[in-house]
Amino acid sequence: MNAATARTTAPQWNAEVADADRARYARCIEISRRVRWDIDRDVIRGRDFDFGRTFLPAGLSRVDRLDFLDADERRFFSQVQGRTYAWMFGLCERFIGAKLLQTSGLHWLGDQTALEALVRFSDEEIKHQELFRRLEALLEARMPDGHVKTAQPNAVAQFVLSRHGWAVLALVFMIELFVQRHYEESIAPMQDLCPLWKDVFLFHFREECQHSVLDEIEWRAEDARIDHAERDGAVDDLIALLGAVDDLLRAQADADAAYFIAACGRPFGMRQQLQVIDVLRCAYRWQYIASGARHPRFVQVLAELATPAQRTRFDAALASIAPDD
Repeated sequence: MNAATARTTAPQWNAEVADADRARYARCIEISRRVRWDIDRDVIRGRDFDFGRTFLPAGLSRVDRLDFLDADERRFFSQVQGRTYAWMFGLCERFIGAKLLQTSGLHWLGDQTALEALVRFSDEEIKHQELFRRLEALLEARMPDGHVKTAQPNAVAQFVLSRHGWAVLALVFMIELFVQRHYEESIAPMQDLCPLWKDVFLFHFREECQHSVLDEIEWRAEDARIDHAERDGAVDDLIALLGAVDDLLRAQADADAAYFIAACGRPFGMRQQLQVIDVLRCAYRWQYIASGARHPRFVQVLAELATPAQRTRFDAALASIAPDD
């Protein structure tokens, strides 16, 4: 193997790795049992959203780039993005749950600790989908009419799951990592967010932390099952998935811009309208692509699994979609 195809490391799927992974599976089960929560008892608790408060903080929404909005409009901008944020997680969890159920089949007649960990993971993702459906009903009842969702969860899931398993597991790992990054860096530190909205993502975060551990184990295991040529195609599939996510985000950003402008009830100049669209597109690309793809842990694992040439292709595709701004 020459320098052009060598990976940063050459992990071997041996007994030592298997023992370490078994301990990690067991640890994820223990945490899952300890942090498990109920939608009504622990999260919603009979509450509604407080529309006098911010939903998505400025560190994620990038509302500070729109200096022509007044305080009420800035708050509403955060609520529009917050609604889409919850919906997007519900959409992603449709294919995440399906993929992990599919992956659990590799353990059906094998390591039962691994099987339990993945079944718990899938069960939690199904619960999260139900949570976000419940939230959408609350939001639909209180927010202005006209909010549009530009993608169908099942259609998105079918497209994602049609790609190589290596690429799908990489995408899932990215998503689980940015869930944690968003909460720790932007949501948790803010004291003035809507209490229900903040609690939703606190409880979501608590279960997603162990999910990223399982994602990494399964991604590495899938990598150990394939050769260089198959991995090369899988990298192309991952790039294609990023492009598809960007297409979805661009459409949703444009729909959210139109909804926001119409619901504000005052005229915006053409330049201001274009700024709203641009900020939403940039915010969504950061939230759902760059904050995961540039997460230090994702970068580290990709460096261990992919060759320099493969990583260069991935980095170039990422830079074309989400420049580092």
